[in-house]
Order: sequence, then structure tokens, then C-alpha cells
Amino acid sequence: MSKERARRRVARLAEAEERRRADERRAARRARWRAVRRRLPRRGRVGRIATRRSRAQRTVIAVVVALVLGLVWYFVDAWPLRIGAAVLCLLALPALVTLTLDRSTR
Repeated sequence: MSKERARRRVARLAEAEERRRADERRAARRARWRAVRRRLPRRGRVGRIATRRSRAQRTVIAVVVALVLGLVWYFVDAWPLRIGAAVLCLLALPALVTLTLDRSTR
């Protein structure tokens, strides 16, 4: 009976030691990661611009731009004018979207 108890105690102690080592490894890994993260620059919010507009608004913007570009390419015959109109449309797009869909009350 006492031999069985001693064997269980040894197994229990070995298991506790293994758990303690695993906890120490985890703590050391966490400490190393914290040290590395302290040296890294903080990142701001990523992808914030896309969330300013709802999915429906982004879809409407894409459809309108595709429609305008399609009409330009369909009705304008000269290549330089096609390319110029397409570039002008793409350059003016952010300003037009801001003017028409901005949520400010100015």
C-alpha cells in the first residue's frame, strides 16, 4: 500500500514539475515577445479609409466610375482623349466622392 502511494506521489511530483517547466517556458516566451513588441513602432488603425463608406456606397462609386469610363471609351474615338478622360475621371474621383458623400454638415 505505501509503495503504491509513493509511486503515485512520484508521478504527481513529476507531473507538477513538468507543468512548472511548461509554465516557465510560456512565461519566458511571453517576456521575449513583450520585449520585442516594445521596440516595434505602434501601428495605427489599418484599413480605416475603406470603412468610411458603406458597402452600398462603395458599390455605387465603383458602378458609376465603370459606367463613366465605359461611356468615354464607347463615345470617344481618339486614344489620347480616351486616356486623358479616364485619367481625369480617376483623379477627380476622390474629390467628387468627398463632396457628394461626406458626412460633415458644412
